[in-house]
Amino acid sequence: MAGVTTFLAMAYITVVNPAILSEAGMDFGAVFVATCLAAAIGTAIMGLYANYPVAQAPGMGQNAFFTYGIVLGMGYAWQTALGAVLISGIIFIVLSVLPVREWLINAIPRSLKLGISAGIGLFLGIIALTGSDIIVRDPATLVSLGDLAALPATLLLVGFVVIAALSARRVTGAVVIGMLLVTVLGWSTGAAEFQGVVSKPPSLTTFLSLDLAGAFDLSMVTVVLTLLLVDVFDTAGTLVGVANRAGMLDENGHLPRLRKALLADSSATAIGALLGTSSTTSYIESAAGVEAGGRTGLASVTTALLFLLCLFIAPLAQSIPSFATGAALLFVACIMARALEDLEWANVTEATPAVVTALAVPLTYSIADGIGLGFITYAAIKLVAGHGRECPAAVYVVATIFVLKFAFLG
Repeated sequence: MAGVTTFLAMAYITVVNPAILSEAGMDFGAVFVATCLAAAIGTAIMGLYANYPVAQAPGMGQNAFFTYGIVLGMGYAWQTALGAVLISGIIFIVLSVLPVREWLINAIPRSLKLGISAGIGLFLGIIALTGSDIIVRDPATLVSLGDLAALPATLLLVGFVVIAALSARRVTGAVVIGMLLVTVLGWSTGAAEFQGVVSKPPSLTTFLSLDLAGAFDLSMVTVVLTLLLVDVFDTAGTLVGVANRAGMLDENGHLPRLRKALLADSSATAIGALLGTSSTTSYIESAAGVEAGGRTGLASVTTALLFLLCLFIAPLAQSIPSFATGAALLFVACIMARALEDLEWANVTEATPAVVTALAVPLTYSIADGIGLGFITYAAIKLVAGHGRECPAAVYVVATIFVLKFAFLG
């Protein structure tokens, strides 16, 4: 049930990722196959090797940077951009084998871990509410309330209430039941289109199409570093947030089998580049599966099998509307935001950076940038308040990295 829930919550990526990368000149059908395969392989490794209920797929944000930043913005060919993704993935693997990354993630203070978890929850809420235009852009106020009378908005709220009510009644599969209910309502009212069940998968023409020679050009250094930093800290935030919600952290706030999880994630990035897609990363939508009861890699294996199946049932997966997945994500957002209740509120040097992190993740629309602002705030407040010795050396290292990133890479 947890694996199905996670798949339904993130099945949108099988359509959205090809749509974004096709603007870079890549074949839509080939990227669809690459997306499904990268998600299936990466998620299976995470489940079988690391025993984590965390799914993987090409990341939102990374695919936008790939298309609009590297290809359309800087003028590189998509093949060269894929080469940069592979290089960042290989560096990622090396860092995962070495104790450096594990040291960095385990050194994150408990308060920041709680802030990251809550921030990811709020991020999910923003994604859900904007996906059905309950929250819309506004030139004067940045965001504003959309048309709640529109069917997608109404159905999302109906699904959200059903999921929350069934969860309160301790009904098994509450999230899936709510999603399927509003999906059927969407089909019957015309708010969503039932596109069929089975289709033949397209040809994988992007396989091994990357240009490594071009990616090793000196001008690509900042591109590779940016890909690496976003991947490293997006993964860290997702693993911490989902593991915290699943109750997997030990008494010291450390993640079990962390090195295996990091290797699974970094391997998925390299594999995805070879298949022909942008950086593959751990998905925050895995929190929906955790809320449905996922605690082990079995959930991930189930999700991986569904991504393989999706190669042949793409029309059915594409028939799940955004307001159905949005209802689940909004509910999970409310659950994950509860992490803030465990903060040591009387300690300003701990609580304040956590709240900054929780706010920055959704408002910057980036887990990595939100974590960066949290680290910088934590280190700065500890130093100025005279509590610098309470701050782990790793926090200073990460804070410095992000100061340099914001100063020179943007």
